[in-house]
Amino acid sequence: MQNDKKYILTIAGHDPSGGAGITSDIKTFEAHGLYGLSVCTAITIQNDTHFKHCEWIPLQVIINQIETLFERFEISVVKIGIIQSWNVLSLVLDTLHALNSEVKIILDPIIKATAGFDFHSTENQNILDKIWTKCFIITPNYDEIKGLYPNLDTQNTIEHISTLTNIYLKGGHRLDKKGWDALYYSKIVMINIPPVTKIVSEKHGSGCVLSSALTSYILLEQNLEDASKNAKNYIENFLNSNDSLLGNHSYKSILNYSNS
Repeated sequence: MQNDKKYILTIAGHDPSGGAGITSDIKTFEAHGLYGLSVCTAITIQNDTHFKHCEWIPLQVIINQIETLFERFEISVVKIGIIQSWNVLSLVLDTLHALNSEVKIILDPIIKATAGFDFHSTENQNILDKIWTKCFIITPNYDEIKGLYPNLDTQNTIEHISTLTNIYLKGGHRLDKKGWDALYYSKIVMINIPPVTKIVSEKHGSGCVLSSALTSYILLEQNLEDASKNAKNYIENFLNSNDSLLGNHSYKSILNYSNS
């Protein structure tokens, strides 16, 4: 398809409240001037305060959605949110790379909903190393990264994953420095990303928004440091957009760090 639009894809669940999942991702993409495409992996029964249930979309239906979009649109950057299992995720990643060998995948490895719903508690985690190698960057929070490799502590987990892919570690759940994020890339580089503002109100789906903002800046060809700083600024403006649990998206939230 030849036109001036930049297409960006989210593969994630549907949140009826619009605060998280594919609806939230598309709002973020649109705020960055991008056209958001979406593939649904789950229908969640939730609102902004309670997560009750999740109905998973069959793998073949997910793959059919993906293939149909790639037939029509040029897609080079993809964000992935909740997926039923690590095995299903691995097959989805295989599909994406078969359709575009150069695709950049930003994975937000959602393990547990804020309300306590556990997505991957009983799975075999031996497949994880293979998954990381297929992703450009992953965006776990501190609680999520602790659950990836139960036999490793947090620092050893970070060091291990960093040999396989890039990491944007979200700091909203940190006990020592709440709100301090960290970027690990090129296997050896680590930068701290401190809070920009004083947070007025927490938001439902904030992790989804940060990851989709980072995905947007990657499509806009910013390097990882600039993309991470811009994503951090975007999410903090989103958090401070009102005092409810559902934030507002705005072009005013966007900075333009130079792409060095």
